[in-house]
Amino acid sequence: MNDDPFGTGEIRDRVLRAWERSPARFREDANAEEDYALGGYRDRVVVELAQNAADAAVRAGVPGRLRLTLRGAVLTAANTGAPLDAAGVEALSTLRASAKRDDAGAVGRFGVGFSAVVAVSDRPAIASARTGGVEWSAERARALAARIPALREELDRRGGHVPLLRLPFPLDETLDETLDVPDGFDTAVRLPLRDDEAAGRVREQLRQAGPALLLALPALTCVEIDIDGDTRTLTAERDEAAGAVVIDGTRWHTVEDHGVLPPGLLADRPAEERARPVWQVRWAVPDTGDLAGTPAVVHAPTPGDERLDLPALLIASFPLAPDRRHVAPGPLTDFLVERAADAYARLLRALPATTRLLDLVPGPVAAGELDARIRRAVLARLPEVPLLPVAGGARVRGRDAVAVDGPAAFVELLGGGDDPVVPGLLPPAWPVRHAALGALGVRRLDLADVIDELAALDREPAWWRGLYETLTGAPADALGALPVPLAGGDRLVRGPRGLLVAADGVDPAHLGALGLRFVHPDAVHPLLPRLGAVEAGPRAVLADPAVRAAVEGSLDADEPDEIAEAVLGLVRAAGVEPGEEPWLAELALPGADGDLYPAGELLLPDSPLRDLVAADAPFGVADAGLVERWGADVLAAAGVLEVFAVARAEDVEPAALAAGDVTLHLDDEDRWADDVLARVGDRELPPLLPELHAVRDLELVDDWDAALRLLAGRPRLRAAVVEPAHVTRHDGRRVAVPSYTAWWLRRHPVLDGRRPTEFRLPGEDELLAGLYDPAPAGLDRAFLLALGVRTSLADLLAEPDGAQELLDRMGDPERTVPRRHLGRLWTALADCASAVEPPERVRAVVDGEVEVVDAVDALVLDRPDLLPLLRGQPLVIASHGDAAEHLAELLDLPPASEEIEGVVRTEGEKRPVPEAVRAVLPDAPGTYLAHDRLVVDGVFVPWWCGDGQAHATGPWGLARALAWLAGRWEARLSVEAVLRDPDALPTLLAENDLEP
Repeated sequence: MNDDPFGTGEIRDRVLRAWERSPARFREDANAEEDYALGGYRDRVVVELAQNAADAAVRAGVPGRLRLTLRGAVLTAANTGAPLDAAGVEALSTLRASAKRDDAGAVGRFGVGFSAVVAVSDRPAIASARTGGVEWSAERARALAARIPALREELDRRGGHVPLLRLPFPLDETLDETLDVPDGFDTAVRLPLRDDEAAGRVREQLRQAGPALLLALPALTCVEIDIDGDTRTLTAERDEAAGAVVIDGTRWHTVEDHGVLPPGLLADRPAEERARPVWQVRWAVPDTGDLAGTPAVVHAPTPGDERLDLPALLIASFPLAPDRRHVAPGPLTDFLVERAADAYARLLRALPATTRLLDLVPGPVAAGELDARIRRAVLARLPEVPLLPVAGGARVRGRDAVAVDGPAAFVELLGGGDDPVVPGLLPPAWPVRHAALGALGVRRLDLADVIDELAALDREPAWWRGLYETLTGAPADALGALPVPLAGGDRLVRGPRGLLVAADGVDPAHLGALGLRFVHPDAVHPLLPRLGAVEAGPRAVLADPAVRAAVEGSLDADEPDEIAEAVLGLVRAAGVEPGEEPWLAELALPGADGDLYPAGELLLPDSPLRDLVAADAPFGVADAGLVERWGADVLAAAGVLEVFAVARAEDVEPAALAAGDVTLHLDDEDRWADDVLARVGDRELPPLLPELHAVRDLELVDDWDAALRLLAGRPRLRAAVVEPAHVTRHDGRRVAVPSYTAWWLRRHPVLDGRRPTEFRLPGEDELLAGLYDPAPAGLDRAFLLALGVRTSLADLLAEPDGAQELLDRMGDPERTVPRRHLGRLWTALADCASAVEPPERVRAVVDGEVEVVDAVDALVLDRPDLLPLLRGQPLVIASHGDAAEHLAELLDLPPASEEIEGVVRTEGEKRPVPEAVRAVLPDAPGTYLAHDRLVVDGVFVPWWCGDGQAHATGPWGLARALAWLAGRWEARLSVEAVLRDPDALPTLLAENDLEP
């Protein structure tokens, strides 16, 4: 047997002679091997071993199998295929001279891939079972190189590094390591790994090996990977017809294109590349969509450093730069980018029409320049490719497709059937907001946009109900323009808001005269009320603005009877109470005389008002047939009058009412509003009446005795009288004021032919007796109070004009005022803060008798010591002296002290005030002037204090003088008793203790 079957000795001799002749050649070989091992082919040993296995299988025409085994620090690769031969050994030992350049289908093109082993091993070996083996050794190569003197210096500079692959040796089977080719395989490679670092890198490459190996190297059908006994196997089952590869259970869809390159595209490429003018492009994408474990790079055909972030594997014969890791720019690359884009479009066209397609549409962000170019080329094609599914299973181009952002059932309804509402509509499962749809040119519609376009459809009402069902969970703000078919015709309106959905008891067919918009019964769905349609029972229908408009225009309507029939039917069904819906009073109804009247101007035949109002009151009487048809209760609820009508209003501004800017059609409503504003005292920031209830037509009453009994006896009318109105000020405070009805009644002669305010409640405040007549019997106290019947002096004076009214009545000679009441009445007037007009006549005391005198003749008594000087003089006397000043100012009358000269004509003896007096009157003066006879202005008087001193002629006068000066007029009798009998002081003080 030949010990050197591959002629390795001849190869070594040739190389060594070349190095000896030209040391630079040694240096070039060493640099080149180092560049490939540490540069372009670093971390590629597993891939290059697989590539060599694939090429061997191609040359032998057999299925390629590869077994990669790592045991400790030794990597072994066994493969099937063509065995090692002399040409192969020479190629492995000759950089950049591949033995495969003429092999069709071979992956290796450059003859440098095996240099990847140098990155991890100093003693690689390869053997075939039939042809023998060969090995390389850094140690033996270094020893041979060292024998050449011209290389020693370079060896030293390189630290002993030599281009070991240039010097092959026959496989030495005498060494401890043997290289056996496993059964079933044709060739084996053994790589003793240089160190732990190299072993770690190889182990990582083995772990990362995955489907990309079998996809990039179609000649391989099986790759076994054994890492220290932990074995996994990658297998590939190829279905060329279907363009699919199943690798370990995962189906990969593939598309491939290839051809012959025009010479012009190779003009800038090396000679050996020009000798192989073929190109190839292959895409692969897994069913799972998961490329995990597959390098995100372009494979050319093995992985390089050109990033590719598309979710698919690209294997293409791109020209490589000298570093073997990057694609070289130029016309060939430009050509292959376009072919890759064509193939990618075909790949997506061949895939099932599922939403996974969207993830395969390139996004805008690329991982590098080549990635960006491929993306742009792909995106330029995809909008014209029929990728997207529509109803019926057809596929359309992106620009012919529509995506609707809405509920799935809604989208399915719009796109289904033989006549889809939206042609080209994508199925509901397709994500409308996916960026890929925009890249494909798909027209995207928001739900609101689609809803808006539906108004042009002609569909049966039941179809619309089905549409509403699909929108049950859709956001309401997108459905505002949802078309709705109306009852009673073929009208379709935009938007459910305000439409009526007939409830039980409501028949739209009987309400046609009212202009209502009812949803067609076949289209009714719970979605419509959620969007603003009104579930319309009789009361809700009545509340519709169209009904009010029909009522307001009923007098001038062409068919007023039909309007009346419809409205009265709703009133009956809704159970409306009289006055509850005051606007119904405008409904045109027939009177007994055949004319039409607003309901509020008709009286029921048995109405009590017929006998209460004046003969010329503008009321008609309801037609008897109308009453028989509907009954008094329904007609009364519609505004026909059985009793007084009650006007109701909300949020009334008294200022606007007073100015006439608004009207409630109430008699003197502006004057009442003025009175309210005066009571509230806030015209700059007008108050508000949240609610107002007022009895109408009071000015038409002729029989007030009966009218008052009616107002007092009917709860709704009574409430409008007795319950005050509550005004809300701008500061939020609520103020009670008389209701309009009570205010009006107080100011008119409705009670026994006179105003109610001219009467008093019997048995109440006795001070009002004589000034006011007792109210007539027949009405209860609360009602009389609301009418303004007087109850007490305090309440009277609290009225805005109460003080003036009291003053006028006190000056009326037809009135009687007992002497015991007069002082209290004058005192009350003096104490009130109201202003009055000075009276022409006053009720005064003349020498002890009460008389009504001219005011110019009267004086206000401001000191009791003046009385002896004022005989025959009319005097206005308050209950206590300090009120005199206020009373004089109020009545514009002079105080008596200003009209009396008050000169003391006699001399008095100064004496001390007895000590016993101070026990009763601590603030009494210390002295007084005692007179035998006390004359003032020529008149004998018992006491005097006009000059600020106490003058007196005896105990009676002294007691009064001391009490007046001390401001204790009520103590005068006690002081007099002490003066007369000082020993009675203890008893007197004890008696005073008993006083309240």
